[in-house]
Formats: sequence, C-alpha cells, structure tokens
Amino acid sequence: MKTDMVLAGVGGQGILSIAAALGSAALTNNLYLKQAETHGMSQRGGDVQSYLRISDSPIYSDLIALGSADIILSVEPMEALRYLPYLKPNGYVVTNSAPFINIPNYPEVEELMAKIKSLPHHVLIDADAIAKEEVGNARASNFVMLGAASPFIDIPFDYIEKGTEAIFRSKGQDVVDMNLKAIRAGRDFAIRYAEKK
Repeated sequence: MKTDMVLAGVGGQGILSIAAALGSAALTNNLYLKQAETHGMSQRGGDVQSYLRISDSPIYSDLIALGSADIILSVEPMEALRYLPYLKPNGYVVTNSAPFINIPNYPEVEELMAKIKSLPHHVLIDADAIAKEEVGNARASNFVMLGAASPFIDIPFDYIEKGTEAIFRSKGQDVVDMNLKAIRAGRDFAIRYAEKK
C-alpha cells in the first residue's frame, strides 16, 4: 500500500490538520510516513501545501516528484490547479468547489470549474455547504475534504477515522464526533460522485 499526496489550500483552511490526521492514521497503524510542508503567508491567506507520503514499506524522501502524486487534495479550486504538474496520469484531483477569492486577479470561477471537470479523475465537492448543512459546522469543511479523498487513499478508512479521533481527543467527544461526521459525509459524496462518472 502506498499513497503520495499533495495537500493544498490557503492559510486558515485546515490543511495542516488534514496532514496531522493522516499522519496519526499512518503512525498508529505501523505505516511509514514522510511529510514536507510549506506554510507560505498562511496567516494572510497565502498558499499552504503539504507533501504527504504514506506506505507499508520504507520511504526515503519526503518530496514528491513531478508527475508522481496519486492525489491532489485541495480545499480551494485554484490551488488544485497550481499543483497539477505533480499529478500522475491516472491520479485523482479532489477539490472543494467553493473558491477563496483573496487576490484581485483571481481566475474566472467558471473557467476553474471547467478545467477541473475536464480532468479524467476528479471529485468536485462543495465542502463548505456539506459542512454547514450535514455536519452543522462550517469549520469542518477540511474534514469533509479528507473524507472525499479517502476512497482514493491506499489505507483503510478506519485508520483515517482513528487518526482523526486521536488528534481531536483532547478537545472532547463532541469535536471528535463532528469531525468523524464530516469525514463520513465527504466520503459518501465522493463515492456517489465517482459512480456517476
């Protein structure tokens, strides 16, 4: 089992929490993990990325070569396109459809959506709406995104659930339950989305 992922977004969208949950999932289940992060101007809405490599055999580098990522998981659609050169030909792009327009020359949203929809393997999900409507908390959108990517991550889903539980346990059971609900909602959406294609 092996998954190389690029996690992308902007500051404040919870990329590093996703990475922490996946890292916990890997380490508590005796998998190998390498991670590299770039925080950019995260406090000002700048881009944030994390390379995450998980495997059941040793990993010798924390970087992902161009054209070799299995998944780009992005909580912001423009950021998904920024990292397309890293995606392998049969890799998946899983991205939030809700843009975070923080620059004056942000691309036309319709063009972004058309580009993402033209990719052979993608899941386009309104994680913000699902977090509000199905989970009851807009701040859980990053874990909706993790759930949407989970069918394409080559580790068992219960590992991801346990990893999420581990990083939120100190915040109480309500927070754990909310994030688990978010993951499951995102996963259900992605499975239905893939079946329609």
